[in-house]
Amino acid sequence: MRFSRLLIPTTKETPNDATLASHIYLIRGGFIQSVGGSGLYNFLPLGKKILDKVHAVVKEELDKAGCQEVSLAFVTPAALWEESGRLEKYGKELLRFKDRKENDFILGPTHEEMMVNLVRQTVKSYKQLPLNVYQINLKFRDEIRPRFGLMRGREFLMKDAYSFHTSTEDMQREFALMEETYKKIFTRLGLEFRVVDADSGAIGGSGSKEFMVLADSGEDTIVVCNECDYGANIEAAVAKPKAYDASTEIKVIAMKALYDEGVSKVVHFALPASVELQDVKACNAVNANDLVEYEEEAAIVTLVVDTALEGIDDLTAEEKIYADISAVQEGDACASCSGSLRYTKGIEAGHIFQLGTRYSEPLAANFLDENGKSQPMVMGTYGIGVSRLLAAIIEQNHDDKGCIWTKESAPFDLQIIVSNIKDDAQVTLGEQLYEAMLAKGVDVLLDDRKDRFGAKIKDYELIGVPHAVVIGKKLAEGTVEFMTRDGMLKEEVSVDTIVDLLSKRF
Repeated sequence: MRFSRLLIPTTKETPNDATLASHIYLIRGGFIQSVGGSGLYNFLPLGKKILDKVHAVVKEELDKAGCQEVSLAFVTPAALWEESGRLEKYGKELLRFKDRKENDFILGPTHEEMMVNLVRQTVKSYKQLPLNVYQINLKFRDEIRPRFGLMRGREFLMKDAYSFHTSTEDMQREFALMEETYKKIFTRLGLEFRVVDADSGAIGGSGSKEFMVLADSGEDTIVVCNECDYGANIEAAVAKPKAYDASTEIKVIAMKALYDEGVSKVVHFALPASVELQDVKACNAVNANDLVEYEEEAAIVTLVVDTALEGIDDLTAEEKIYADISAVQEGDACASCSGSLRYTKGIEAGHIFQLGTRYSEPLAANFLDENGKSQPMVMGTYGIGVSRLLAAIIEQNHDDKGCIWTKESAPFDLQIIVSNIKDDAQVTLGEQLYEAMLAKGVDVLLDDRKDRFGAKIKDYELIGVPHAVVIGKKLAEGTVEFMTRDGMLKEEVSVDTIVDLLSKRF
């Protein structure tokens, strides 16, 4: 591709609302364009090309794992979400609307209901299972405060896969296969990541794991061990139990638990005074949709006591529950080994869930087993934020000049920069190298613009193609420059050997 023909509106200006490197460089590099600052983005040619490359890696690995691709409707009938019981629980992030006939619809933020609806109409027998079906499609979440560019936009590209099984054991086998498949995807994309235990949230199910791209800019706090491979989102992290006795100071915190249809109740949580309440654990302990602060005096009716205090507390209540509600703190002992736990930051780029019959039972997705008895299908679901991965790659791979794309994600393999378009010798060599690389199947960008050399180098640094050949003044001495974007390494190469070098590298 010739730079002079490409729509790449690079700019020196940093968007006012951009704080993350990925947001800044995706806008400045002309990869994406904001649609009125509303958390919506257009993908320009370079951004779309990278998105397609990431899309291809995800698709290739899923196909190898035996998954089948479909494409579901973006618009979902609200009736399906009523069947599953999620219509009210999901909250205001669910964009709802009516058609001209007053039928209720939503823009799907996730597609469990739609995929179950597809499968329940087509799969009737155990002989048709197991089945793993996926799509790579747009999703929409009406975020209250979209921010950080592609990291938390309202519309995004997501890969969501759903598996259907005759038993929990078979679902767990597929869950393990998907974990390994995800590891291959993130490794191919050149990412440093951790697989961590996680809370299942609004999706539901009995167990889940997140794939966290490690980055200081990540929104999620994850807990990792300094000796073993244990890792967990702070919402699900556990530590080795501490020893407490009757002298332990106990604090009691009142919260209002919110449920469906406006139902709420006051719940008290008791835990050692030295530790913090973990809100997600506390919410799960009483099966609430959310917890909010409650500052008024209230009699203790429902009491949740941290498991660390079991057997030593003397608190009483009409309803008393023991549950792990404490937040893991840095320095706590690992429950899996003799190591200690520490915090780090990560970007959630993938999440896999063991759903069980959470959706198949309410949606009546049943099959006939070997004895002719109707049984609910056992499910798993597996998501990857495909467009978010572009931001995650940059967060791990950038410097103060711009992007440093990994091999599998780079918009081009090689960039050829002609310093002075008025120099016939430079232009001739540039064209020769360009044609030679195209003939070899190398994805190459020829910077043939009439711009100043300094502007071309600035754009190269900003866009982040892994390698470049710079044809400049030293051509008169018989040399060109071979550059590696990571570290801006430079190597002088003889004109006579540059083709051989490129042939070996690419």
